[in-house]
Amino acid sequence: MSHITDMLMKAWHFRHACKEFDPKKKISDADFHTILEGGRLSPSSFGFEPWQFLVVQNHGLREKIRAVSWGAQHQLPTASHFVVIMARKPAELEPDSPYIQDTIMRDTQHLSEDISGPRTEKYREFLDKDFALTGNERAGFEWAARQCYIALGNMMTAAALLGVDSCPIEGFRKADLEDVLAREDLLDTARWGVACMVAFGYRAREPRAKTRRPEEAVVRWVQ
Repeated sequence: MSHITDMLMKAWHFRHACKEFDPKKKISDADFHTILEGGRLSPSSFGFEPWQFLVVQNHGLREKIRAVSWGAQHQLPTASHFVVIMARKPAELEPDSPYIQDTIMRDTQHLSEDISGPRTEKYREFLDKDFALTGNERAGFEWAARQCYIALGNMMTAAALLGVDSCPIEGFRKADLEDVLAREDLLDTARWGVACMVAFGYRAREPRAKTRRPEEAVVRWVQ
């Protein structure tokens, strides 16, 4: 087993959904920057990066989030860092939207018009025909949220490699949480929705052994 393989296997076995953290232990700025970079540098469909990571360190706001998040009752008060991952709404991701044309294709990907034009039409065809997302608000948002989960997974793996614990969280009332963030002027509900949340810190106690189905039950080979 190579050194890198060994590191990855240890990290994957180390990672678990940590329900309660040691509130006295804090993640260093350098380590948390690396964790965030794991999200920022993640792949996304067409490279459109439909995410935003809201790092919530304010204890008052954490308590407001806790009131509408049954799955984060112990994580919110104890986590060193807490992140709300937001996904762009479908209107933000339309082929001719300013975000796609200006922010992404022109300013980020630096595409020339002879490349961005055909790429836009291919993306339009993807939305209209391949995945049939056009006109379906819920499906369009869920497609964007799926990209956010790639970033979530990379952040948790980065954390595990650094010896930092994490817990992905879907246990919240979505509409109520978005209302909390909107009242705090942290979320524009016309442009964004909450995809998921994730807590980071150091475990308060050792978890039980990891349980997973065996490889032969989840992997099928087609030769």
